[in-house]
Amino acid sequence: MNATAIRAGFLTSVQDLGRTGFREFGVSLGGALDTHALRVANLLAGNDESAAGLELTFGGLRLRFAGDRIVVWGGGDFNARVGSTSVAAGHPALVRGGEEFSIESPTCGCRAWLAISGGIDVPVVLGSRSGDLRAGFGGVKGRPIRDGEEFPLGENSARSGVLIDKLRGEKIGRWKPPHDWSSTARRTPVLRYVRGADSRRFRESALQSLNNESFFVSPDSDRMGIRLDGPRLERREDVDLLSEAVAPGTVQVPPSGKPILLLNDCQTIGGYPKIAHVITVDLPTATQLCPGDRVRFAEVSIVDAHALLLERERNLEQFRRGLESHFQ
Repeated sequence: MNATAIRAGFLTSVQDLGRTGFREFGVSLGGALDTHALRVANLLAGNDESAAGLELTFGGLRLRFAGDRIVVWGGGDFNARVGSTSVAAGHPALVRGGEEFSIESPTCGCRAWLAISGGIDVPVVLGSRSGDLRAGFGGVKGRPIRDGEEFPLGENSARSGVLIDKLRGEKIGRWKPPHDWSSTARRTPVLRYVRGADSRRFRESALQSLNNESFFVSPDSDRMGIRLDGPRLERREDVDLLSEAVAPGTVQVPPSGKPILLLNDCQTIGGYPKIAHVITVDLPTATQLCPGDRVRFAEVSIVDAHALLLERERNLEQFRRGLESHFQ
């Protein structure tokens, strides 16, 4: 069965958990910028966590399905509906065949992730269904989805079938994940970080500015990285560096002194010095930053970063177990 994008929105693409194991060949990780949000939405829809869904930027999406489907979305503060019925973030909703599901523009944040029962069944390329929009492969022909375009869906799983039967009456499930998991946009975000491998190459004033000053998101930002305007982060010496590995979360500083926070479509190596690395649990907040938004940074230890990630994974495992009663 297929889904039809009656209206595709500003930038909607197929994404899963990413293309791992190919960075040595120069292939970006890609995938959903907030993999945690997609994992949670897939669990709620009765899918495997790794199923491909849709990543939306600034909304504007209208979908119609050929058959009954469960949909779950999470991310910024969007207005989502099945027909005329509002659907809050993190709640599974039944969309009957022929009905429309829509997500309009957000009031806070800029991205949302949508899981559809059965997942999006586009071909697997290098171990992933994600669309690499820069390289032009994966997803739907390596590009964003277009108005009026159809794309294939997998069969509803047995778990999804149970949910479909349960929701034929009320349509919207009353169960949901923790609020911070499904609604990740923040009005005044603070991103926690650990010092980068090249932090000693910067003046002490640069490190103080990183901790104490606000930065503003530049319009020249995308899935590759977020460019930030604000105080100039000055190096101790203006010397060339050998290119080294970088990853989503790395904060590089080019000669302009204006930092760049790398995201999933970033290059695999880079020569700009790495002043910091935003911790994994705060990357979902970073992916909601819009041009003009203000953001601050706060340093934490690597021990704290590990502890926060382990805590989230433990909580996710408890969430998986708690969902079992809804699939019986």
